[in-house]
Amino acid sequence: MEQTQLDDTDWLLLQALQEDASQSNQALAERAHISAPTCLRRVRRLQALGLIERQVAILRPERLAQLIGHGLSAIVEVSLDRQGAEWLDAFEARAVAEAQVQQCWRVSPGPDFILVTHTRDMPAYQALAQRLFTQDGNVRNVKAFFSVKRAKCQWALALEK
Repeated sequence: MEQTQLDDTDWLLLQALQEDASQSNQALAERAHISAPTCLRRVRRLQALGLIERQVAILRPERLAQLIGHGLSAIVEVSLDRQGAEWLDAFEARAVAEAQVQQCWRVSPGPDFILVTHTRDMPAYQALAQRLFTQDGNVRNVKAFFSVKRAKCQWALALEK
């Protein structure tokens, strides 16, 4: 990858977009003290460089609970019997294909994977566990931790230069 040079304005734009990507280009430009066309060009450059993966809306589970129920969040440790690249890749592909798997981390040392899941209820979690863990002969051990409270959920990266 080529050496990417970012100036203070680029860093300010990245931080501002992490805080609220829904703000208008005009508002973002004013915050960065640059013109709207310059702001748009810079944001597009940051996207082209791959520094901005995507822009999404982060839903508030406690507010959605009034409509669909609280759901069941779990952090799941998964250990495999065979850790060859093809076995790790195969499990990872199956895990990321599941809509209820919000995050999938390959970790070391300890378990091979950490998954963050969110399902409607315990029967839905059991169905997910059946598909991902029970039916996979390479899964050796699964340890699930069920969330009782979400104290913090932040996606912004600390942008210290």
